[in-house]
Amino acid sequence: MQELSGLTSNGTEFFAVSDSDNGTLRIQVMGRDCVVKRTITAPVDPFDVEDLAMTPDGTLWASDTGDNNKSRPTVALHKVSPSGAVERYRLTYPDGKHDAEALLIDKSGTPYIVTKEPLGSALVYRPTGPLRTDISVPMEQVARVSLSSTDTPGGPLEGTLDSRLVTGAAQTADGSVIALRTYTDAYLYPVPDGDIVKALAGDPVRVPLPNEPQGEAVAFDPDGTLLSASEGVGTPIRAVAGAAALAQPPPPTTTTPPPAAAGEPQAAEPASTSWQNWPLALTLGGLVLVVALVIGLRFRRRA
Repeated sequence: MQELSGLTSNGTEFFAVSDSDNGTLRIQVMGRDCVVKRTITAPVDPFDVEDLAMTPDGTLWASDTGDNNKSRPTVALHKVSPSGAVERYRLTYPDGKHDAEALLIDKSGTPYIVTKEPLGSALVYRPTGPLRTDISVPMEQVARVSLSSTDTPGGPLEGTLDSRLVTGAAQTADGSVIALRTYTDAYLYPVPDGDIVKALAGDPVRVPLPNEPQGEAVAFDPDGTLLSASEGVGTPIRAVAGAAALAQPPPPTTTTPPPAAAGEPQAAEPASTSWQNWPLALTLGGLVLVVALVIGLRFRRRA
């Protein structure tokens, strides 16, 4: 695929999309040997498909959000069934036109579009209401993502800008980890409570993806292997085994003491460290202060 832009996986097959399909949305289905087995053809004419996502039920979402020239009044998401049946949803930005190459779908089915910003932070948008096929739904900005420049080689520009431009996104099958990629690196964020906005505010784990000439595709296998690929016929799909585990949050720690044995007295809680005792401490402190003031005034009057 000369212009590979989106990739996803169900563990046995790869699903890939190009950002140029000559008037038809075509999703190539490949075996693990990267040989095309079949093509899902959807009867829709996309403008510039830049990413591909898959929900747990096998539905594919093509992110028709590319806009290099900032000329589109709307962008679109195409919901594609395995049979090729398609629904198109149009969306509008609240603050002007953006080029975007990254799509995330949370557990509730809400899409998040991440923009490709040459200056400043990448912006994250989601619809303000349910998606509709009859009218455009406005979006709202819900997050910003700032990525630092790295020295990982690769990318079409061969400079520090390549390492900051967001060119793709993916999430694990259970939604516990999401990934944003640039031309040169992937950034993994744990999502312990399903909140993508909260997750993107945290510190990610960086996984270098060196020497991809125009890396725009990123995905996860169900086992947590990170997949990435670049445009260009014959370029390989990179697999980073166990990558999702790198971003898993540490297990919660507990300081609860073990239960006491039968007949053993329970230890009393220290009153000075409990927040429930703060009002009492403040009240007693206030009484002491009042008494001190009264005594001081009496001595002053006698002087």
